[in-house]
Amino acid sequence: MGIKDTFSKMFGTKKGTTEVNKEFDRVIDDILKEAYAGNNHNYWQVIAFGKLESYKALKSENPEVKKQLLFYLIPQINKYAKLSRKPGAFSGREDTFRRNHLLPELFNLMMRSNLGFSDDEVIALFKAYRESDIAAGQWFRNWPIGFTLQQVERIVKERGLSATLKDQLKEILSWKLTQRGHYNWGSDLEKARVKIEKILHESENEDGKIPPYKLPNDRLGELINSEIQKRNEEEKDHWYGLFHSFIKANGSKPSAKYLNSTGTLIDEIGAKKYKETVQGWIMFATALKEVETPHVHDYGNGSVYHFTSYDYLHEKNLVFLKGLVWSLSKFHDSKTLNLLAKLTERAFKKIPGVGPPAAGVGNACIYTLGKSKGLEGISHLSRLKLQIKQNNTKKLIEKYLDESATKLGISASEIEEMSIPEFGLSQGSKTYQFEDYVLEINIEGLGKVPTKWIKPDGSLQKTAPSFIKSSTKHKALFKRAKDDVAQIKKYLTAQRDRIDRSYLFNRKWTYENFTKFYLEHGLVGFIAKDLIWEFKKEEGFVAAIYYQNNWIDNKGEKLHWISEDTMVRLWHPVFSSIEDVLGWRTRLEELEIKQTLKQAYREVYILTDAEVTTKTYSNRMAAHLLKQHQFNALTAIRGWRYSLLGAYDHGKEGEIAKISLKEHQLEAQFWIDEIHADDAFNDAGIWDYVSTDQLRFLNEGGEVVELVAIPKIIFSEIMRDADLFVGVASVGNDPEWRDSGGLRQQYRDYWTSYSFGELNEIAKTRKQILEKLVPRLKISNVATIDGKFLKIEGKKRTYKIHIGSSNILMEPNDQYLCIVPARGKDKNLDNVFLPFEGDRGLSLVLSKAFLLADDDKITDTTILSQIGR
Repeated sequence: MGIKDTFSKMFGTKKGTTEVNKEFDRVIDDILKEAYAGNNHNYWQVIAFGKLESYKALKSENPEVKKQLLFYLIPQINKYAKLSRKPGAFSGREDTFRRNHLLPELFNLMMRSNLGFSDDEVIALFKAYRESDIAAGQWFRNWPIGFTLQQVERIVKERGLSATLKDQLKEILSWKLTQRGHYNWGSDLEKARVKIEKILHESENEDGKIPPYKLPNDRLGELINSEIQKRNEEEKDHWYGLFHSFIKANGSKPSAKYLNSTGTLIDEIGAKKYKETVQGWIMFATALKEVETPHVHDYGNGSVYHFTSYDYLHEKNLVFLKGLVWSLSKFHDSKTLNLLAKLTERAFKKIPGVGPPAAGVGNACIYTLGKSKGLEGISHLSRLKLQIKQNNTKKLIEKYLDESATKLGISASEIEEMSIPEFGLSQGSKTYQFEDYVLEINIEGLGKVPTKWIKPDGSLQKTAPSFIKSSTKHKALFKRAKDDVAQIKKYLTAQRDRIDRSYLFNRKWTYENFTKFYLEHGLVGFIAKDLIWEFKKEEGFVAAIYYQNNWIDNKGEKLHWISEDTMVRLWHPVFSSIEDVLGWRTRLEELEIKQTLKQAYREVYILTDAEVTTKTYSNRMAAHLLKQHQFNALTAIRGWRYSLLGAYDHGKEGEIAKISLKEHQLEAQFWIDEIHADDAFNDAGIWDYVSTDQLRFLNEGGEVVELVAIPKIIFSEIMRDADLFVGVASVGNDPEWRDSGGLRQQYRDYWTSYSFGELNEIAKTRKQILEKLVPRLKISNVATIDGKFLKIEGKKRTYKIHIGSSNILMEPNDQYLCIVPARGKDKNLDNVFLPFEGDRGLSLVLSKAFLLADDDKITDTTILSQIGR
């Protein structure tokens, strides 16, 4: 039976069908005319039906007339949907596009009302939806299935569920209702499925049991569905009650009602059993990798489009997981909080060209960590703030840090210091007892936390004792030790970065608090003891470093006068003379102290004459061509906020990278411009490259501040960040960038000038290190510093490695040599003492120098073909 036949059967009228249709056409025309009055182009506008006199007149009609209109609208909706998909311009087809937009909206709105449908009428609607979709080759593409089910619920409430309507609902469940990513007006398909199952369950069970809920069938769904089926009926009931709450986890945070109701059900299951069960599910979800699926779309005109889709979890299971995370707000143990922190990292781990796979889940984890008792959750948030790159997420974390700090009456910086775990470390070491054997861990550097087994006689053993595998207790302890090592590595890097950023916060401590949170802290102490600190004396601050349990200055003299009340701050070279800075570099080299962050060799930026002249802005870092995605990642790491520029936004948004300097009531801005080119954007429409412009500072009122008024340390650190962005993200660092056409040809002069041009401040510091380092290297007899180059006399040719970009020219004709850096660490650098960690550019220069010094041993044909000998 067709739709028209269904309509005729359902509604016999005294008027002829044609006459009724004309009347309906008049009603639709009146609504259309009034809705688009004065608007000739924006056919997709939001239509305020409630303000339309023509709609008010329709609304006053009796339910039978409105039901007739609904059935008349179905073929009309299908007709204009088909017409609107035909190729062609908007001009001349305005009426088609408007009707295609308005008619579904009208149908949707009318279906919200209680029209008193009979069983046969609502079944006819479902069949009409189904028929339309089969004709269009889609399933429930735009029909208000959710609102139609609300009509069914009204029928069931008033008259019960008839056998024919029950059969119809069962038939619907066999249709493709769970197509991923597909939504309908009023309800998404997964909610429709759940609602149908609930109606059917309640009609067949009058014992008050909760209807079952089966997760959509992805990897997590298969695991959970399988586990729940093994539970007894009473326990299943409690789990299903929770599941029905989880799938409604909308909004940014749970309500008190949600937490109370889920908490009660958790207590019914048993808190310990519940926690152990869901911890396993969270570990499973955290370990899942995206499933990559390549696709090819043939347009039929010789053009083929290749793309890849990524699937992590079904969208409904992401909502489920979000609700589950919220339910863990009642637990505050270390294992739960640690798992939530790991899930947060997983949720925000970006898929290239797509973004985070589960931002809603990640935000739920942040909420639960932020609301946990004690400081352990805050500790995780402090670390995650430095790791997560999404601006909105950083703001959310800062919000919870600020809330916790306010409760305790301290600053956010102080609460971060208080929350850092020590992991049971003492002086950077910790031991675990396994009967007569001891497992010892020692912090040796960032990312370096080796373990060693000590036998009962004190000698070392390479592997774990065999008896551990047969003991549940020992296996659990060994796993905890390995987890500790992994966490210590993460926290070391996070604390290094936090301390590095503290220059912007004007932090000072009493020596008593400094000792507690830094010097004698089991984890942070490893970083703090290698740094230079300043201690307040009457005439000013005195700089010192902790060496062999004493504070000594750069001349080796001890400071005996420090007391618990002495004020302490982190030393910065901007406040010291050149003589003092050089003195510290010499002292650290003599003691072979490798700093975890660049301090003694930290670049200093002072106002130039040009910046004094321009007064309110600096062009020192302007006119550079950067790789936008790399620039975006760097800004996030350094605490700046930036939005990627796309080929779709005409440069209207995100043209400024900015950082808030709350302690100084300032905001720094680095202006960014789009690089317009036909092919210089990725599949998501994001520009590959951007160019830099001016840097300036604003006060809290949004007024531009003159550069001479900016504190020296703030100006220096902000300029250092900008120099870092340019120094790392510039296309001039890419040895392969110049060899392509298009945009790359256009900017080839920039590439050359940057690759082999004057050294920036970071590269100047690198040169100072090389000047001291090269004479001590095994290649010293063939390596010399020549201006902005490290010159290497190879067996075949002479090479000039640019100290800034690490790009290479070959004498005698300055022929370019392209060497793509290998991944991993160069073994030649294992025994080379570097005064600080983290300068990859320095490592690249040295690695290439070692390679080219023995150019007669090079086997790479790509390099040999360029050397030409």
